[in-house]
Amino acid sequence: FLGFVDDVLDLPWRVKIVMPGFAALPLLLSYSGGTTVLIPSPVRALLELPAGVRSIDVGPLYLCYMWLLVVFCSNSINIHAGLNGLEAGQSLIIAGAILLLNVLSLANDPSTEPVTAGAHLFSIFLTLPFFATTLALLRHNWYPSKIFVGDTYTYFAGMTLGVVGTLGHFSETLLLFFLPQVLNFVYSTPQL
Repeated sequence: FLGFVDDVLDLPWRVKIVMPGFAALPLLLSYSGGTTVLIPSPVRALLELPAGVRSIDVGPLYLCYMWLLVVFCSNSINIHAGLNGLEAGQSLIIAGAILLLNVLSLANDPSTEPVTAGAHLFSIFLTLPFFATTLALLRHNWYPSKIFVGDTYTYFAGMTLGVVGTLGHFSETLLLFFLPQVLNFVYSTPQL
């Protein structure tokens, strides 16, 4: 809905940041996963944690991170757009990486807990139709473009990928898949 309104009314960027935040609230309320993060070995040495402590429960901070991640995902596809096929292309690459991550995670660890396997399957079930429809869209959105996707698609794609990463319990890895968008954000921040 936000994408359509933005296409029609050309909303200011402040509204584009706030509105996905409201849309992400039901997602966070439905999140039932853990809020524990693993600490890399070099960081454990710097923090001087007791031996055997490999993770830390960050609680509400993790929920805040996921909220910011979903807002970032929904806006970053929109911001990093503009050329024929770029919106659908970057969404297709990220969705393909998500599918590959989930398939390899299921294939390489047959002893995966049922909860973890369920999260991977849920992520695959949400991403596969998105991947297929984006592939079909890309065919017509490639140069010379016959379809203009506008903000309607970019916000939908970003929110879909953010939801899949959050409910699939790989929100940290999802940020790596958005690395070009992260670099674009860092580069563009001084211009605000």
